[in-house]
Amino acid sequence: MICRNVLRYFFLFCLLFLLTPQQLTTQQSVIQIPELPDEETELLLNNIKDTGINSEAFFYAYGGYRLLEQEGLVANNGILTVIDYSLPSSAERLFIIDIKNRKLLWKSLVAHGKNTGENYASRFSNRPGSYQSSLGFFITGDTYYGQNGYSLILDGLDTMYNELAKTRAIVIHGAVYVSDAFIENNGRLGRSFGCPALPVQSCREMIDLIKSGSIIFSYYPDQEYFENSRIIKGFIRPANTT
Repeated sequence: MICRNVLRYFFLFCLLFLLTPQQLTTQQSVIQIPELPDEETELLLNNIKDTGINSEAFFYAYGGYRLLEQEGLVANNGILTVIDYSLPSSAERLFIIDIKNRKLLWKSLVAHGKNTGENYASRFSNRPGSYQSSLGFFITGDTYYGQNGYSLILDGLDTMYNELAKTRAIVIHGAVYVSDAFIENNGRLGRSFGCPALPVQSCREMIDLIKSGSIIFSYYPDQEYFENSRIIKGFIRPANTT
């Protein structure tokens, strides 16, 4: 009997040893990386493509949203915000999308950090004191009143790219330098300390729409980010995007 038990445990040990770490991880994981583009992605994009949203930004944003939804991180389900930092600050480059009803709810101006660039963004950072915007996925938290008025807490989900958002006090708030009048006088928006600042007049309504657990994706065509983000690095980059 003792010899039989010894042989049984020896066999189990050998079996576990032969399994690679990758095989063990695959067996334990229940998270499926979305294959992009798929039919649902195409249907949603077709409904909003005339809004000027960048299709590559959308594919990554929606794919990441679905992955984070599987992980149980999305509380405000059905709302996805995309900030396209490849566009100039003088253009409306923040898009709030109703996933369930496949429509755009809001399109807005949004400022970037003062050290991220002038009219065009080109530099991004996760470092405190950089005064630069951060790339990647965020989840929205609670609202509060601060020195910039009604504001929304952001929690960064991309390690190395934005997980220090709370430490840096990166929040959504309104700012007088985010307006058409400022663009007319300066050729661009004013710039923040790294926060995605919105127009004062519409800030509260947008914040109330996306607060409490919705996903925000800050996009820029940065190959290093695409390859290293733990959220989207497994995605196949969509072809023929604009």
